[in-house]
Amino acid sequence: MIGVHEPLALNVPGWTNSGPEHWQSRWERDHPSRFRRVEQRDWDAPRPEEWVAALDSAIASAGRPIVLVGHSLGAVTIAKWAEASLKGAAGRVWGALLVAPSDVERADAPDAIRCFAPMPRAALPFPAILVASSDDPYTRLDRAREVAHRWGARLEVLPDAGHINTASGFGPFPDGERWLAELLAAGGEGA
Repeated sequence: MIGVHEPLALNVPGWTNSGPEHWQSRWERDHPSRFRRVEQRDWDAPRPEEWVAALDSAIASAGRPIVLVGHSLGAVTIAKWAEASLKGAAGRVWGALLVAPSDVERADAPDAIRCFAPMPRAALPFPAILVASSDDPYTRLDRAREVAHRWGARLEVLPDAGHINTASGFGPFPDGERWLAELLAAGGEGA
């Protein structure tokens, strides 16, 4: 039985959702009591206000401490939620693992995600690890460094890891599991 002080990892997938072999889906399948997906009304036509509201609702209803796990546009959604600090709920978040955030401001960003521009600029009010790839087609490494600095996140760089998704060979993601465990341990010490 999971107690109210045991943290819940909220998975926040990106545009088009995370498929069944994606590391976020695997983590949910392997640990159903520890992971929950933030569901969106429309995965294919994202609207920032809807996505942020869905995240806020999931955090508010969790009933226990939270660690956020965002991939791609999901990572940007987490930063937008934190910037808006809806309902003051940021104090319930122990930390965030932000994997391959998509640069919604880049010139060739898909039209479907441009509505998330501008990229949030405020420092996150909780510890965060931003994981970037040296060859992510959706965010250049220099841009990931800039975003990590703005958000006050520690940057971890994976060489030649693409968008750190299934197409890039990431079903299993042991580095991600290690960084998530680090955030969980740090949050537990501060609780």
